Amino acid sequence: MTSSTGDAAVRRRLVGTSLKMYFDLHRTQEYVKEVVECMNQVQDFPPQDSSGRQALDLFLIPDFVSLLKTAELVRDCRAEFWIGAQDTFDQDSGAFTGEVSPKTLSQAGCHLVEIGHAERRRLFGETDSEVAKKAAAVIRNNMIPLVCVGEVTYPGQNTKLAVNECWQQIQGVFELVPADSEVVLAYEPVWAIGKEKPASANHIVAVTQALRSRVLSECPNRKDAKLRIIYGGSAQPGMFNDIQEGVDGLFLGRFAHDAKQFVQTLQERALPERHLQ
Repeated sequence: MTSSTGDAAVRRRLVGTSLKMYFDLHRTQEYVKEVVECMNQVQDFPPQDSSGRQALDLFLIPDFVSLLKTAELVRDCRAEFWIGAQDTFDQDSGAFTGEVSPKTLSQAGCHLVEIGHAERRRLFGETDSEVAKKAAAVIRNNMIPLVCVGEVTYPGQNTKLAVNECWQQIQGVFELVPADSEVVLAYEPVWAIGKEKPASANHIVAVTQALRSRVLSECPNRKDAKLRIIYGGSAQPGMFNDIQEGVDGLFLGRFAHDAKQFVQTLQERALPERHLQ
């Protein structure tokens, strides 16, 4: 798999959505067709970078059963979409009834795999150790781990507390994955999920900037361009402008399950890749 970052001194924008288990098989296909139709109607989008490549990375994460059909449908889109999976197991094969092999996901055309979501941790007891093993399995099968992270405890104005809690969740990931592998972190403070008042833009920027610094400090062999951080909490049009100093893109939720709104938000994120000093 070719690295999405390309130039070692570039972090490309990244935007996408997960459908979780909101849609059934037929509605998922309808939605993907709507996204493709909306994208194909937009003029001069997606933009290209100086090398002629698509200037931002886009992704769709359907349910497991819909993966192959989704991959087929997006081939008709003028934009390139990565297809992702919502979870995986940490072994490629064996007597693991009900689990999904990362090797199979790679063969199905997946480019990235979401792991460690707060719902998986809360509802199914997923541990930091299990998330780390899954991240290693994803990379072993030439895909990118999209690791969900976020502090559970409300930290007030104490950014250090939030970063320390986030680091504990992902420390094992960076201990198991190669330093030259690409990793995407999807940040969302768990204490803000479902709340009337979401986390502020200032909090998001402060935590994501400090978390990046923490990862690169703890992992001195890791390159900045190989670590992208996107925001995954209640992201809507216009929000990116307020948090772009801390993140490289957005991981959209139910707002993006309207195809027109999804494409509208993608257009807003068509900003230049971030060149690093």
